[in-house]
Amino acid sequence: MLSLSDNLAPTPKILIGASAILLCAAGIFGVLNLTKVKALRSSIVDASAARESAERSRVQHEKELKARESAVAAEQAKLSERQGNAGPAEGQLAQILTEKAQLEAKLHDKESEVLALQKQVAEKQPALANPGAASPTELQAQLDDARQQLDLAEREKSLLSEKVQAVAERSSQLEDEKKRRAVVHRKVGVQGKVLAVNQAYNFVVLNLGGRNGVEPHSEMLIVRDGTFIGKIRISSVEPATAIGDIITSTLARGVQVQPGDIVIYAGTNS
Repeated sequence: MLSLSDNLAPTPKILIGASAILLCAAGIFGVLNLTKVKALRSSIVDASAARESAERSRVQHEKELKARESAVAAEQAKLSERQGNAGPAEGQLAQILTEKAQLEAKLHDKESEVLALQKQVAEKQPALANPGAASPTELQAQLDDARQQLDLAEREKSLLSEKVQAVAERSSQLEDEKKRRAVVHRKVGVQGKVLAVNQAYNFVVLNLGGRNGVEPHSEMLIVRDGTFIGKIRISSVEPATAIGDIITSTLARGVQVQPGDIVIYAGTNS
């Protein structure tokens, strides 16, 4: 029994071997834990970067949205002002049409009067021997007076025709303006980007064109990071692209238009 107990007792070699094994295991677990810690730190850094990028994107989107809403509000104010100016013009149109009707009625009365006088002269001219009848001189005077009245009526008719033509032109302009305002109202806020910039000749190429409702001589706002930096005026339009001249007077000192800048439709310059 004593001999068996002595055989099972740990020797220094066994203890040293066991310690070495435990140290190796601890080292392996330490390396694994270190790898996991590095992976977790990397994941945290990536998540933080993604969150910051998303936050920056959200802030920039909000700025662009505010700039777009401001442009839409400004154009709607312009449209309201134009609609207010159209009111007096429509009132003037109604007044001219009323005057036209009155002049036409007056002209008709005078023409009837002239015809009646001419008929009277034709009827009375043969009856020269009738003592009670008007003399040819009196009849001629009446005829001359009627002709003067007819000439006056003709002049008034000519003036009336000119006024009617002016009214028709003004009415056509008002109708065209209403249609244009309706089209502009639909296009306000159309947004695109600057594809290329020619600094030497101060023009840009846009990714918007006729298919998007862009028209020559219309103006577009330039926005960068949600901040207004200037304007361009469209000079030529293709179906999918357009060229615009940079309005240098709207740029701040030292600011230049760059590819990727946002452009927002602001309406025609009229």
